[in-house]
Amino acid sequence: MKEYEENKAQNEEEDEMVNVVTLNDEDGNEQDFEYIDSVEYEGKEYGFFLPMEEDASELVILQIEPSEENEDEEVFIGIDDEELLKKVFAIFKEKYQDEFDFEEE
Repeated sequence: MKEYEENKAQNEEEDEMVNVVTLNDEDGNEQDFEYIDSVEYEGKEYGFFLPMEEDASELVILQIEPSEENEDEEVFIGIDDEELLKKVFAIFKEKYQDEFDFEEE
């Protein structure tokens, strides 16, 4: 029983460590994402987010900038440049090559 309680406490602690971010799409719909990490590329910061849906497997990459209105908040900006996305994702893949299984295109 003690082992179960220790595992349960550890699982609850791990659940609390998940960093959930609620983002709005262009239509104003809210969606929850797990913040995975961020990397810097050419002086800008890019964040990696995984939708909290059970079957989600596609990572969302957004540029992170400080908010002009509130210094304690950040603004997440979509990226349209496919080449930039590939370069930033390559950095992420190298950093997490031992932790995630990446599908090759």
